[in-house]
Amino acid sequence: MIIGTIKDFLRLESASGLLLVAAAILAMVIKNSPASFFYDDLLNIPITIQVGAFVIAKPLLLWINDGLMAVFFFLVDLEIKREVLDGELSNPQQIVLPAIAAVGGMAVPAGIYILFNMNDPVALRGWAIPAATDIAFALGVLSLLGDRVPPALKLFLLTLAIIDDLGAIIIIALFYTAGLSLTSLLVAAAAIIVLYVMNKRGVLSIASYLLIGFILWAAVLKSGVHATLAGVLLAFFIPLRTPDPAEPSPLRNLEHDLHPAVAFAILPIFAFANTGISLIGLTPADLLDPIPLGIAAGLLIGKLLGVFGCTWLSIKTGLAKLPDRCTWLDMFGVSVLCGIGFTMSLFISSLAFEQVTHDIADDRLGILVGSLLSALIGYTILRYSLARKRTH
Repeated sequence: MIIGTIKDFLRLESASGLLLVAAAILAMVIKNSPASFFYDDLLNIPITIQVGAFVIAKPLLLWINDGLMAVFFFLVDLEIKREVLDGELSNPQQIVLPAIAAVGGMAVPAGIYILFNMNDPVALRGWAIPAATDIAFALGVLSLLGDRVPPALKLFLLTLAIIDDLGAIIIIALFYTAGLSLTSLLVAAAAIIVLYVMNKRGVLSIASYLLIGFILWAAVLKSGVHATLAGVLLAFFIPLRTPDPAEPSPLRNLEHDLHPAVAFAILPIFAFANTGISLIGLTPADLLDPIPLGIAAGLLIGKLLGVFGCTWLSIKTGLAKLPDRCTWLDMFGVSVLCGIGFTMSLFISSLAFEQVTHDIADDRLGILVGSLLSALIGYTILRYSLARKRTH
């Protein structure tokens, strides 16, 4: 009976989002309890892999952020590649609206944060924190509304969040990279060339791609560029189609195999590892400091203005059209949901203030408040909008 209940839960579309929320709450509870030392000690466990002179030595937290999240971005890029080549996004017109909205959703929050912190050079390092949308949490909240959500609205949010995440990776690579290793970059370039040749020669073995992909990940990790970029690059070369239509698609098979592990293991683990925020000693007045206020305002107000504003302009100027069965109130609600930065914002925050003497609890307070308000307000608006449409 218990096993059957678990299986029923995992079949729920909202199961992954609920697990993420549960993992985040668990991390917060432990971090603010007498057992907080256990949480810190667990994430600081050193793990070393060595092959000859090649050594990767990192604490558990960085293995999660650099390793498991590379798998997450690998799956994300597999999904978007399939949609672009053989799905809803194969029509370029379908990409225009979420792409423009994503750009606005990154630029406006960053601008709002800069306005709050323009006189503090140290604080300005965090300009990209409110620019990222947490794809898993945003889709998890949307999935709580069930089958009332129009498929086109889900696709809009998914595509926007993916483009947003890829933009965040580019930002990380360009602005939060230090001490580049030319040797490692050359190894990474060689791995990419090998993957390209394998793809052009029709190699269908997933194991071969993953082997070269691991070399690519290790090289990117050592290069100074964030390692999650390796997952994005690898996905570009996984074949979607085969010479024999009867043969299964390597990309579809890999996507099918990875999805449960990412949804029900990798993302909850990442959420647990990165959302343990100590609230001891914090007061509501702390939110009025420029850094947390800029982050919270960027997520809640900046994302809404950027995403909804660019969506409205794109549709009114004829560049795109309103998604099927969607209303303006639906688009407004989804734009608010895009303010859920949470794990991605925490991720960028840890990079932005990694090498400065700064209390990141302030950053995390802004992320927590901005993301929580975006989730609650966005969910409420969409619930009302969808219920109203059903009534009429």
